Amino acid sequence: MSATGERAVPHLAEQLFGAIERSDVAAVAQLFGPDVRVWKSGDRRDNDRDRSLRIIGWFIDSTVERRYQILDRHLFPGGFVQQHILHATTGRGGVLAMRVCIVIKIDSGGLISRIDEYFDPAELAPLVRDSS
Repeated sequence: MSATGERAVPHLAEQLFGAIERSDVAAVAQLFGPDVRVWKSGDRRDNDRDRSLRIIGWFIDSTVERRYQILDRHLFPGGFVQQHILHATTGRGGVLAMRVCIVIKIDSGGLISRIDEYFDPAELAPLVRDSS
């Protein structure tokens, strides 16, 4: 990846997490490549673009506030790995504080081509409980 591309990675990261914080699924969609594949803890297989966007939409619709507390971020050629705590409040006032490690790969066009997201699914309990 060129020096320009490497500088674009932190900007893309800020765009992605900022869009989720602002409830802007359309902005997330603009960052996803057409063939993006997303895997998260608990998944048996990768999710395609449409399903991944529906999951993000569900998360946004199920929460009233979201904030990423970035603990660490390392760039590598073609992407980055980040550790963060995702803080969220559910519509019924439940509180979520989920520690996540995420690996994001970016294609030559500057779009997200792959996401692998690692977390303890038990930490989603306040969200699942409030959604039922």
